[in-house]
Amino acid sequence: MFERMREDIQSVFHRDPAARNSLEVVTCYPGLHAIWIHRFSHWLWVREWKLLARMSSNLGRWLTGIEIHPGARIGRRFFIDHGMGIVIGETAEIGDDVTLYHGVTLGGTSWNKGKRHPTLEDGVIVGAGAKILGPFTVGAGAKIGSNAVVTRAVPAGATAVGIPGRIIVKSDDEQEAKRKAIAEKIGFDAYGVSGDMPDPVARAIGQLLDHVQAVEDRLEGMCGALKALGSDYCAEDLPQLREEDFTEVKAAEEDVPRS
Repeated sequence: MFERMREDIQSVFHRDPAARNSLEVVTCYPGLHAIWIHRFSHWLWVREWKLLARMSSNLGRWLTGIEIHPGARIGRRFFIDHGMGIVIGETAEIGDDVTLYHGVTLGGTSWNKGKRHPTLEDGVIVGAGAKILGPFTVGAGAKIGSNAVVTRAVPAGATAVGIPGRIIVKSDDEQEAKRKAIAEKIGFDAYGVSGDMPDPVARAIGQLLDHVQAVEDRLEGMCGALKALGSDYCAEDLPQLREEDFTEVKAAEEDVPRS
């Protein structure tokens, strides 16, 4: 038991840079208190002392603002950051090294008996305010964006955002490399076109960069054909893009606060 408690404390240090020392973590982290109370409540639950289990769980809810049904199954090194408003249903299953932020709900969508809450595999991270509703699986290492409402399975390693939750598909490595190259060539800061950003503006810029690359490839082919025919039309250099022209734009970009 004490080994598991030490493991829980260390998991806080690994995932919360605000944690300063063990005394602070033990006394001031309600997520940790909620997990420890749940372990006792779950111990009572599986031994059929269900009323005592529910009473213990309700006491934990009153003390921490975190509601975990004693029937929920939770793995090792589970970390709840802040925690207020979290609700975890009876048939929810949580793997190892999972992280939940405040306001998360692992809920059901029916009143039927049996499995009706989600399963979170190892390493899942769920952002603040997200709702994961239904008896499906969120794969290992997946991420759920803040305030997303997810009602279907999420593949391992994927990211789900929005209402309803949708899976963000990353661009292939070759396409991403081409975008980065053309972005650097014209002076655009490439971090703004990352394929996994749920940002329609970034996505549109990425498509524009793809188009610019295609136009450049076609122009190079045309110039090669004209040169073979003896034309010097393509001998002149294109106007240079000056880095200083983009400095103010890039600086303004960096000043914009990001969520």
